Formats: sequence, structure tokens, C-alpha cells
Amino acid sequence: MEKNHVLKLPLQERIQYLYREASFIMGIRYYEYKINLYLLGNSYFEVFYNHKLDIIEKVQLLNTRHSRMKFYFDQIKIPKEIGV
Repeated sequence: MEKNHVLKLPLQERIQYLYREASFIMGIRYYEYKINLYLLGNSYFEVFYNHKLDIIEKVQLLNTRHSRMKFYFDQIKIPKEIGV
């Protein structure tokens, strides 16, 4: 499934699809979130889990220009040309 099609799915379907079809790469803590990084084809997705509220709040494509990239780069090698 193409990344844009995945992003058009309702949140609950997007979550289920990624859990079934994508590969879990790693998780980081970022403010009030635990963010799990998944790889689907050539696209990385972030799943934002708010542990205080016990809900997944959003799923989005990895934005390689975001400051939290330093947390990923410290632990794994992600090609710099991927993402948003």
C-alpha cells in the first residue's frame, strides 16, 4: 500500500495496518509521548502514544527535518533523503 493511501485511512485503520504490515524499528520517549518508528516499504512512520492518556494520538510520516531526528540518528542509521 502506498504511503499516501495509508495516511488517508482513518487513524484506527492506519494503526492496525502498520502493526500488521510494517516492521517495528525502535521506540523513543519525546515529551509526553512514546514514539514508535515503523518501516513500511521505503517509508518510515511515527506512531505517537500518549502514555498518560493511554491512547495513540497520531500516526505520521517521519519528518527528517524535525529536531527529534537526533534521537533516531543516535541509535540507528536512517537514510537522510527519506521522510518529509
